[in-house]
Amino acid sequence: MKPAWFLLAAWLPLATATAAMAATETRPPALQQRLDAALAAKGHAYRPRTAHLLPGGKPRHTNRLILEDSPYLLQHAHNPVDWFPWGEEAFAKARREGKPVFLSIGYSTCHWCHVMEVESFENPDIARLLNDHFVAIKVDRETRPDLDHLYMTAVQLLTGHGGWPMTTLLTPEGQVFHGGAYYPPDDLARLLDRAQRAWREHRQEVQATAAHVTRAVEKAMAVEAGAAELKSEQAATTARGLLRNHDDMQGGFGPAPKFPNEPLLALWLDQIRRGGDPALLAALQTDLAAMADGGIHDQVGGGFYRYATDNDWLVPHFEKMLYNQAQLARLYVGAHRATGNADHARVARRALDFVLREMSAPSGGFYAALDADSGGGEGRYYLWTPAEIRAALKPEDAAFALRTYGVTATGNFEGANILHLPRPVTGLERNPVRTRLDRIDAQLLKARAKRPAPHRDDKVLTGWNGLMITALAEAADALDEPRYLDAARRAAAFLWQTHRRSEGGLWRTSLAGRASAPGMLEDYAYLAEGLIALYDVTQDATWLTRAQTLADDMAARFGAQGAVAWALAETDPLAPIARPLDTADGALPSANGVAVHVLAALARRSGETRFAEAAQAQLAVLAGNIVRNPAGHATLLTAADRLHQGETGPRHYAAHGAVTVNAQAVRRGANRAGLELTLAIRPGWHINAHQPLQAYLKPTTLTVSGPNWKLKAIDYPPAEVIRLGFQDEALALYQGKTVLRAELERLAPGVGGIPLELRLQACSDRVCLPPETLRVEAVWR
Repeated sequence: MKPAWFLLAAWLPLATATAAMAATETRPPALQQRLDAALAAKGHAYRPRTAHLLPGGKPRHTNRLILEDSPYLLQHAHNPVDWFPWGEEAFAKARREGKPVFLSIGYSTCHWCHVMEVESFENPDIARLLNDHFVAIKVDRETRPDLDHLYMTAVQLLTGHGGWPMTTLLTPEGQVFHGGAYYPPDDLARLLDRAQRAWREHRQEVQATAAHVTRAVEKAMAVEAGAAELKSEQAATTARGLLRNHDDMQGGFGPAPKFPNEPLLALWLDQIRRGGDPALLAALQTDLAAMADGGIHDQVGGGFYRYATDNDWLVPHFEKMLYNQAQLARLYVGAHRATGNADHARVARRALDFVLREMSAPSGGFYAALDADSGGGEGRYYLWTPAEIRAALKPEDAAFALRTYGVTATGNFEGANILHLPRPVTGLERNPVRTRLDRIDAQLLKARAKRPAPHRDDKVLTGWNGLMITALAEAADALDEPRYLDAARRAAAFLWQTHRRSEGGLWRTSLAGRASAPGMLEDYAYLAEGLIALYDVTQDATWLTRAQTLADDMAARFGAQGAVAWALAETDPLAPIARPLDTADGALPSANGVAVHVLAALARRSGETRFAEAAQAQLAVLAGNIVRNPAGHATLLTAADRLHQGETGPRHYAAHGAVTVNAQAVRRGANRAGLELTLAIRPGWHINAHQPLQAYLKPTTLTVSGPNWKLKAIDYPPAEVIRLGFQDEALALYQGKTVLRAELERLAPGVGGIPLELRLQACSDRVCLPPETLRVEAVWR
């Protein structure tokens, strides 16, 4: 699809870009006073981000963005472009003056956003074009992912691709008639000149194009309820199908650039834990090892960059995003639990330690991102020369580091070196090499800290913090790290105090403790998942109650009457599509998918059927989208399995949440394992003992499922024999905390943990529930 006005270029010869410029409007005195006050409040230490300075260092230009809370918008507060934030004021001006809208969407750690800022938005000639003929709006895609998705969909339909900075031209009604990404300054000037004349001389054709684009976007976002049936084997089939596009040598999917694709790897991990195809484990191990050894992994400081630009995972785009750290740490923790591989645990610890060290706010929340640029170029903060390594280390350690990290005099990136592990560390050398590298890395980290640091985006995003809370809670449980649990608790408490709106619901973001922007679907879903993870580890019912509150808010704010998917955001009257939808995964897991995860988890922990019914309703609505593009809906597929087949991982719930089951295994040589299964039974409840006194009562029994393991011996705890108020006979029961221990023998190779079946019947002093069979995975510790 090509925009009609783009064809107008043939009708309109290019004019001189700077001809016949009108003067920029004079601002109302009240507005100017607000801008002056906001600038004065920055203090004497404030350094305006602009080349346009008055004598004495004050900025020549200050626009409305100085009133905003987004670091990205604040970066553009002193451009000569008269930027507006997204809002009624900007669109009212466009309607009143009959001007098109220039919409620029980006984020504060985006390399090419910085380039376009310097080349174009600091350019006085381009600024005059924008100020005279357009209403210019800046949007932070991280604050408004709904707008980003809406307009990116339009750009992709128009051009076949997309990226940031995103550049779109809109009617005063917000409809797109042209879209693109980065433009060099000369190209942008030509584009703006042709566009303003097309708008002035052929407005009806331009508006017709915009209406056509809007209909196409609506169609692309449409969800056809009941269009297909989601089969029980869909997740397993999709997971195996992903192998066809997998790079078995270097990891990843398809050619460069290579992204971690965390939702796809999470689908594989879930299937592995359900006893899936061993080929899935091999592929997952390939990807996790390739990323851990590659340049996409910060070998010195821990954590991961956003993606790799090459097939070998060597040359990254050096941004560090909070959401990557959270998702990848969770994956490595899960892989460690499924395999017992200590390398996975080490990578997860390093990523989480990086976040605690460099992305933690004093308030308890976590910052959004670190920039790719520093010290005058992309990635400079992270690069090394042989001389720099020799200066930081003792001679013998320097020689070892140069050899192990593949450092050469010529380098592998712009004359310097991205540290990586060209030769995997395996076998008997693993532990001593890892220990020595940890010591060396600490010294290199100390030396690196003296360099000019990358810009940090200091906003705290609710949803991304929710992802990190989940990762920290699960890591605390798996790795026995109380400090991770403390950090997760602090972040959750901060969000609940600061990011809760007085009228109910969530704020999306805060900067320096000041919360703003209504929460999106992902904020509710991701935070609720984090609170459930905290409940699982702590068994503190406060977190579960808060997760239930968020689930109810989520349904009320983003649902709608009838069979429809939940929207990304609450209705925005300024957007051309009131309820933008996005059911697929991207760099972040599908918000709809995580919402279904949350509902399924709440159903098991609370016993409230309304949560299971809501989850099933969403899956029924979205089945058509999932079946048409199953690989794009990995999170929804894992959610469907969670709802219908039970959860994976060490912790499970029975008796409407009254019984918690935690199963862990420890290796005792190559083919033997010890098992410890802990039952935590809520006060007022009990389960029948393994040998009940009455034949009509169902005993508690534990068996191994599958052909790979054999139960050699099991030690059931002694029963409590007591009389309860509702009957005269004494009963043999388990109450409170009960531990079953067993010894197992491996009969055949397998993947994942040890699959078990636990049969029990729970009763309170008022009711006995039907017998249950839980499929439980004993994870490695």
